[in-house]
Amino acid sequence: MPRYCLALDLKDDPQLIEKYKQHHALENFWPEINRNIRRAGVLDMEIYLFGNRMFMIMEVDDTFSFERMNEINQDPKSVEWEDLMWGFQQAVPGTRPGEKWAPMERVFKLP
Repeated sequence: MPRYCLALDLKDDPQLIEKYKQHHALENFWPEINRNIRRAGVLDMEIYLFGNRMFMIMEVDDTFSFERMNEINQDPKSVEWEDLMWGFQQAVPGTRPGEKWAPMERVFKLP
């Protein structure tokens, strides 16, 4: 099963970081967003936070592509969610213009 690991920073403001975490709490999830993520072929997704640096792990099926995810994210509710989240987020240094979540290179796997 393919896996993607990506990085993104939050703005370095403790209050914004807490609000971001609240938006991602189970009781606050937006069902439309979860449906769209799954429609894109994402089987599982986890986000980890250290300071203001986030790390996302996505397990995907064979239908997944970032292009497909971008198409699905044109849904009005997804656009609303992405606009809201961008108020908390900032790209990591070294990302290309317009890129949010930056793909990470695996440099080690336990043999």
